[in-house]
Amino acid sequence: MARPRIVVIGAGFAGLQALKRLERRVPKSAADIVLVAPNDYMLYSPLLPQVASGLLTPQSVAVSLHRSLRRTRIVPGSAIGVDTESKAVLIRKISDEMVVERYDRLILAPGSLTRVFDIPGLTEHAFGNKNLAEATVLRDHVLAQLELANATTDPVEREERCRFVVVGGGYTGVETAASLRRLTEEAALLYPSLRSAISWHLVDIAPRLLPELGTKLGEEALDLLRSMGVEVKLEVTVKEVTEHKVALTDGRVLPCRTLIWTAGTSPSPLMDSLGAETSRGKLVVGADLAVPDMPEVFAVGDAAAVPDLSKDDRDAVCPPTAQYAERQGTVAAGNVISSLTGRPTRTFLHKDLGLVVDLSGRDAVARPLGYDLSGFPAFAVTRGYHLWSLPSNPARARVAANWMIRALTGGEVARLGFHRGKASTFVDLEAAHYLSAEDARRQSARLLESAGELQGGAG
Repeated sequence: MARPRIVVIGAGFAGLQALKRLERRVPKSAADIVLVAPNDYMLYSPLLPQVASGLLTPQSVAVSLHRSLRRTRIVPGSAIGVDTESKAVLIRKISDEMVVERYDRLILAPGSLTRVFDIPGLTEHAFGNKNLAEATVLRDHVLAQLELANATTDPVEREERCRFVVVGGGYTGVETAASLRRLTEEAALLYPSLRSAISWHLVDIAPRLLPELGTKLGEEALDLLRSMGVEVKLEVTVKEVTEHKVALTDGRVLPCRTLIWTAGTSPSPLMDSLGAETSRGKLVVGADLAVPDMPEVFAVGDAAAVPDLSKDDRDAVCPPTAQYAERQGTVAAGNVISSLTGRPTRTFLHKDLGLVVDLSGRDAVARPLGYDLSGFPAFAVTRGYHLWSLPSNPARARVAANWMIRALTGGEVARLGFHRGKASTFVDLEAAHYLSAEDARRQSARLLESAGELQGGAG
């Protein structure tokens, strides 16, 4: 009898933890393990704002899958559909070739996409900060604006290039605004005449910043941003974006050539292809992380509606944070093993350990284990948390070395040559290719038939 095949979709926090547990617990002779992911690294996304500011190199937050995994077969591509009847995943490889991968057990951890709205000009002119391409392009673009502003004699152009607008009052928006504000302060040392012209704005439709941290720390973060020179406007969002201006819903029109969009995420559209119940785009799962009526399919991370058993509210679901995703991945892997060996599965239960927000420099706010921290204690906890959370020793060493180099030698404001480009996934190019449940079944049948695999299982 052939070995069962365990397929994992996504190599984020949840996917990588699941794979590590599977490799440790499943003998090589007992099952084949397959990963479907577009990149050969796991991105430590909480530190992307520091990549955008140049504090960290891109390689520092790209954790090599080949160094972390020893026996997993990696299929380089994106899962765009799941045929649950034939137990097959439809994959668009990075070569644009369509292939199908059969499974006996499936762990879905595809993550999320940048959430966008129908705002005129948004997708044409805004920049994101959700992946390495976006972070490196964003940094070069910001530095290029200052160079061009310094080179022009047109006061209107100078004003446009020296104004930067960040949309989103969550972790990414707040940390991106703070980190890039520090970057432009360092760059202004090269262009003293621009110092008074540089302006940063952060807007958000919510009534306060970082609501997950509570009122006290949210207010402290607001005060810190304003002390840095970031103008924060709440209960306001963007109405229109053009190449030269940003119109806000409060009636203001800001001359501006840089809009940074960090206003949340949406679950991967892959979840719709299963034909199972979803909640706000997230695949509904039970407390054991399995999809109801599909015991061979498990879902974790940002794209799964996982019941939060630590709350009294029966409808509460786990937040889309790294600490939850990592632990869900571990439990999902254990339950996959249990389902293959006929043992009972376990439920997922985790109590939030707290949150940290790095505001660049030595500024931070944190809430570890329910204790509110700011100032240097928050800074120390924040940096320590990131080093502890990075999933490999080489990544920890690189990040720590980058921080030490910055502390000893100061910042570096040289561009890398990407400022003429736009990050390729501000609007996920794969989004147009995700399949419906019916299309997934039809495509998989065609591919399986052509491969002579229509009959029989993955093993």
